[in-house]
Amino acid sequence: MTDNVLEQSSPNVPPSEEVWVRRASERASYDADAVNEVVDSAVVAHVGTVRDGKPVVIPMFVVRDGDHLLLHGAPAAGVIRRGKGVDVCVTMTLLDGLVLARSGFHHSLNYRSAVVIGVAEPVEGEVEKEQALELFMERLVPTRQADLRPTTEKEIRGTGVLKVSLAQASVKVRSGPPVDDEEDYEHGMWAGVVPVTTTFGEPEADPRLNDGIELPANVRAIVGRVL
Repeated sequence: MTDNVLEQSSPNVPPSEEVWVRRASERASYDADAVNEVVDSAVVAHVGTVRDGKPVVIPMFVVRDGDHLLLHGAPAAGVIRRGKGVDVCVTMTLLDGLVLARSGFHHSLNYRSAVVIGVAEPVEGEVEKEQALELFMERLVPTRQADLRPTTEKEIRGTGVLKVSLAQASVKVRSGPPVDDEEDYEHGMWAGVVPVTTTFGEPEADPRLNDGIELPANVRAIVGRVL
């Protein structure tokens, strides 16, 4: 496939054929800001590797560090072990609504999704790894790291972190009402979108929390936040 064909087939040029969205390409984007918006809204990604010649996909906690995606897990975990120095595929999907049409065929979902393909490189330096782990904490609850006891060297060694460049990434978005066959718009039934949102709910205290400890402001601040 030539670059010219890629340019003619998409409103913005995909960085490679691996992430080129062929189906409903008008919904695709390869813009870094669009990729970052989905990545920064996601908490969980699904990471695909190959084990003994067969594909394996595992959910993982992810965070963006500039133009890289960070993956975090135990060093002995299969994805962390297998992923070092090899191509991985990372996907994230945010569900925004149920699209209810006038026929079963045209029912759909409103969503934002991202696909990233790249070589997973280990983050090995103790300082670099500790900084990466602090980014994960900042992603969960901003400023909470400062309230915690210091992370030990054993804990840093006991955590594996991989980074994947976001250079080879695509985003696909579906939004808006259902798109029915023209003759079906006269069909006498309700159609539309049921919005779906994921929010942080009311915190539940640890049963072993010491008396007199109040909910901190940085935790209270994320209550009700929409992903």
